[in-house]
Order: sequence, then C-alpha cells, then structure tokens
Amino acid sequence: MASIQQTPNGPVIVLKESALQEKGRDAQKNNIMAAKLVGELVKSSLGPRGLDKMLVDSLGDVTITNDGATILKEIDAQHPAAKMMVEISKVIDTEVGDGTTSSVVFAGSLLEKAEQLLSKDVHSSVIVEGYQAAADKSLEILSEIAKKIQPEDKESLLKVAKTSMESKLISEDSDVLSKIVVDAILKITKTKGTVRTVDLDNIKVEKKAGGSIQDTSLIKGIVLDKEIVHSGMPTKIQHAKIALINAALEIEKTEMSAEIRINDPTQMQMFLEEENRMLKTMVEKLHDVGANVVICQKGIDDMAQHFLAKHGILAVRRVKESDMTKLAKATGGRTTTNLEDISEKDLGSADLVQQKKVESDKWVFVEGCRNPQSVTLLIRGGSQRIVDEADRSMHDSLMVVKDVIEKPAIVAGGGAPEAFLASNLKEWADSFDGRQQLAIKKFAESLEVIPQTIAENAGMDPIDTMVTLRARQNEGKKWSGINAKDQKVGDMFSLNILEPLAVKEQILKSATEAACMILRIDDVIAISGGPSG
Repeated sequence: MASIQQTPNGPVIVLKESALQEKGRDAQKNNIMAAKLVGELVKSSLGPRGLDKMLVDSLGDVTITNDGATILKEIDAQHPAAKMMVEISKVIDTEVGDGTTSSVVFAGSLLEKAEQLLSKDVHSSVIVEGYQAAADKSLEILSEIAKKIQPEDKESLLKVAKTSMESKLISEDSDVLSKIVVDAILKITKTKGTVRTVDLDNIKVEKKAGGSIQDTSLIKGIVLDKEIVHSGMPTKIQHAKIALINAALEIEKTEMSAEIRINDPTQMQMFLEEENRMLKTMVEKLHDVGANVVICQKGIDDMAQHFLAKHGILAVRRVKESDMTKLAKATGGRTTTNLEDISEKDLGSADLVQQKKVESDKWVFVEGCRNPQSVTLLIRGGSQRIVDEADRSMHDSLMVVKDVIEKPAIVAGGGAPEAFLASNLKEWADSFDGRQQLAIKKFAESLEVIPQTIAENAGMDPIDTMVTLRARQNEGKKWSGINAKDQKVGDMFSLNILEPLAVKEQILKSATEAACMILRIDDVIAISGGPSG
C-alpha cells in the first residue's frame, strides 16, 4: 500500500489504512480526464446555435438553460478536478458575467493538448511555463487590437448587450431587451472624474410569468411585490411624497412582561383611547409633513391603517430592507427610524405610486422618479421556466454592459480574437528554443477550439471552416470569425458582434490558471473516514 514505507527499522505508516493514493501519471491522467469531461459537458451550448440543457434536481425541479455557470452549479460535480472547473465558471460569472461556457471549454482544451505533450514525455513544469508565457503574450496582443470606445457611446453598448443575448433564449427579442438593459445601466452609472462605476445591486429584478418576453419593461423606480394594506386607501397617487419608515406604526410591547391592573371599566376605556391617540399622533405627524405615501419596513397596526386611510394616504408594510435601500436611492428620500424626527426634507418623490395587477398578484409600482439611482426590471415570459432563463440571460447582458462602461474597450466576437491570437502565437512560438515552444503552439491550438465549437454547433463543417478562417486571418483580416447565423466566415465587426475586452481577458486568465493548477498535481491522496488518530 502507498501509505506504508518499508525501512530497515520496520514499516513506517504515514497515512491511514483507508487512505487512497494515486501517484504520478495516473493522478494526472485522472484529473485531466475529469476536467475535460466538464468541458465536453457544456461544449454543445456555446455560441448562437448552442443548445440548452435540461437539469432536474433531487426534488424534481427543472432548470432549462445554456448558461455555463448555471449548468455547472446545478450538476454538483464530485471529482476534485471537475470542481476546479466549476470554480472557474463561478469566478467568471461574478467577475464579468459572460463567457462562462467559453472559459470551461478553453480550459478543457488546454488540458487535452497538455495530455498529448505529457505522453511525449514533456515535463508538466515546461508545459505550465509555456502556457503562462502564451497567456501573457495573448493579453498583450488583445489590449493592442481592442478598440477603445467612449463609455457613453450608446450605440456600441447596444451592440455589446445584443451580442451577449444572441446565444441565449431571448435572442429573438434582443432588439427590445438590449435597449432596456443599456437604459437601466446608464441610469445607475456613477461618474467620479474619469472613473465610472456600476453597482448592479441598484437594479431590482422582478419576474412574473405571463405575457411574452416582449412585455419585459424598465420601470424608472421600484416595484414592490406587496399589496396596499387597507382597502379604504387610494390605489393611485400622483405627485407622490413618500415617507420611508423603518419603525413600526404599532404600540410597542414592553421588553419585560408587565401587567396593568384595572379596577374600573372607565380606566379600560381610557387605556384603549390612549393607545388610539398614540397611533393617531404618529399618523398626524406623517400627514403634517406632507406625506401621501407611507412605505414601512415593519408592521402597521389596524387602527393606524384606519387613520392613514382617513387621510387618503397609501401605505405598504413589511417591505424588505434591500427594497427600502433601493427606494431611498430611487426617490431621493431618507429612511427614518424615528417618527419624531421626520421632516419634509426626508420625503422621497415620484410622479406616480399605484397598485397594479400583475397576473393574479397585486403589486405596488413607484414610477416616474426624476433622477433614479435605482430602477426595476420587470421580466415577463410565457412560463416560469422561460422567465427564469430570461432573467439569467438579462443578467449576463447587464454584466457585459457594466464591463464596457467600467473598462471601455471592445473586441469582436464569433471566435475572431481567439483565431487572431492563435495565428500570432504560432509565429511567436518559433522564437523559443526548447520544449516550451511546443507548449505555446498547443496553447494556440487550444484557442482555436472556441471558433471551431461555434462552427460545429452551427452545423458547419469544422475542418473546412477552420481552414477558411485561418486563410482570412493570414490575409490580415483580424476580425474574421464564425457567422453562425448565416453559417459562414465573416467580418464580425461589420456584423456588430462585439464583446467587452474585460470578458476575453478574464477567460484567458482563469482558464490558464486552472489548467496550470491541474497540471501541477502529481499526487492525489483521498483520506476517507474521520480525522486520523
């Protein structure tokens, strides 16, 4: 057994009896195989003609998606090397939002090519060095060829948003949706000198099955999935003055258990009247500062509801803290925790607050905020599955527009930059002597897997397509890529297929790092059972 070493003084036992150990080439092969399989798993969903996966979890819940990160998160990979591949997609999803499938397919290809070198006795350290040199050179070339744009160049932002949607379920409606996405991001962009930042937490996403994806809309304000608390209240208020309260409009119970002894019925009446008077004072205070809408994070007593209704004030209760924060940003109001302190300055404003029926639910819409720092996307679709996938796709699209605003540089899509990098790296590799040259060439071949997979998924002949693509690239047409819609090689820039430079850089970095990490492992020790004694 691997854990026992025979010495002149008898056996030395290092690992537990139940520990499993895989060494050298076997361990490497096993890890590479697992990582490659993860790449294969999502390969068919890459590109505009990529197909979806149906994932059914242990409870029978169904997810239909072609978003790489979602697929890998749902499958719950068990193999440690496969888990590393899942981690890449998670990092890319949180960092840049798009390119999750590409990164995993590329990392799988890097390992597949590395396996060919390992079988020819090229040491894994040499491969790792070659890969890292190639990745650095690729990032350098990418930043040279990327086209710098103005962050407020709406036309380019629309093209980037649309490209992100082209490979998704919502591609048919990308014209309408890309405008919504760009408008939403521009509303919440903060500018400080030349630096622009976008916090996606300021976009509230509400989903409701019904209608079609075309009915998706951007509300310049906030949608609350709550009803108005009292039937006697108005359901629509124009020129709303909104009080945001983080305090209960109720008589608070004392911390300790206390009892009040009443020995006269009139005292009982006085006690109840005093409670009502306190509630009435709270409501009067709100009315006096000019509030005609009250949005409360805590509860509102029945009596307080009655007084609010009498004053014609619209009220919503038990609103989430995150929604209160967004409301403050959207309406320009300030959340008050003490009613005594509220003043007219604290009130937010909106053109219209109204209760609308969305399918079978009643929701409160706070619309027409003058300069909203927070907005709502209301996503609609034919069924819950479609709405969920539209939400995932819109998230990717919001992320890529954010990437371009924060780092205003773009490249073409359709595998064009990868093909350009591949042909450049192959030439550059010739300047190296020694085996590192082989690793750099394999890195270049791995990059070609992206255009090749897009072509395969579009039903094109991969060999013919790649030959044509290489020929075009060698003629100096650096933006030649796979036009999957028309099933031919074309100029991606003139077809308006654009992607953020930030996404391409992140794909290269993450995939290379993961592949190199897996290649460095030569020993897998699996310790089963509890902690060793």
